[in-house]
Amino acid sequence: MTLIEADSATGLFTQTVAVLQRDGKPVSPRGIPTREIFAASLCLHRPRARLVSGVPGRVVNPAFAVAEAAWILSGSDEPWIYDYNSKLRTYANDGVLRGAYGPRLRHWAGRIDQLARVVEMLRTDPDSRRAVIQLYDPARDENANLDVPCTLGFRFHLRDGRLVMSTTMRSQDVWLGLPYDVFTFTLLQELVAGWLGVPMGAYHHHVDSLHLYDSNAKAAAELGVNPRSGAQEMPELAVDWERFDTTLAAVRDGQATGHDGWDAMADALRAYRLWRSGDIADAYLAAKEHGGVLGAALEDWFDVLSARRDGAAAEGSR
Repeated sequence: MTLIEADSATGLFTQTVAVLQRDGKPVSPRGIPTREIFAASLCLHRPRARLVSGVPGRVVNPAFAVAEAAWILSGSDEPWIYDYNSKLRTYANDGVLRGAYGPRLRHWAGRIDQLARVVEMLRTDPDSRRAVIQLYDPARDENANLDVPCTLGFRFHLRDGRLVMSTTMRSQDVWLGLPYDVFTFTLLQELVAGWLGVPMGAYHHHVDSLHLYDSNAKAAAELGVNPRSGAQEMPELAVDWERFDTTLAAVRDGQATGHDGWDAMADALRAYRLWRSGDIADAYLAAKEHGGVLGAALEDWFDVLSARRDGAAAEGSR
């Protein structure tokens, strides 16, 4: 078992990439050259420091991180998520991501809200070992779906007065997937802790196949392990259960929620939509005025988009 620990998602990401480069073994699932560590356990000691940022070699799209979290937590498989990551369409069957986590989380078999069930279970029996959310569904995932969940499920334990969360992954792409998964899953941990009225403990991320595709190896080799920042915690996001779904809907629409932390999330999506509509200056201004960890990360992401646009324009002029 390979164990990697860090105080921030940024540190966890950079350390994990370094370990994969050093210890990863070559495998080729589906004929795709890959470096893999088998059986790894990642531990994040400060789960609210959930945003990978300040790493010039791997700039994360914070708007997609926010959008995907809201999409999953609301129980959705609706196509609006493609507005934030169009590449997801390549994994869709008839326009729908059949492996979407949201319906399984909030509407298992069309009727069970596993999130509500876990909260009620831990309220009834704080020492329970049965607070489990299942995502992998053999009845659905053995079909010819392009999208099969990499995440098997989550477990929640109240120990020493804190909520500890564990995730089990059959597969984890460190470069493209890990930053976004840690963002959403630790947000889920914070919400459950808030509904139980307890502080957060550590976040544990257990992976069978932890891997780095060869196509990302060159960028990973240039990454380094000393990010310039990225240890900052996100604002608190605990919210009443009764307001939870309406808060997520407001975030999706970029509207005020009445909650500072969630307003920051809504602002991030609104700024990104400004960029996509061509209002580049206003998008930068919105990110700068917003400030905080999300605002700074958005500015970095807009810089990446600007460089891509300028590069495409230069290529087209030749």
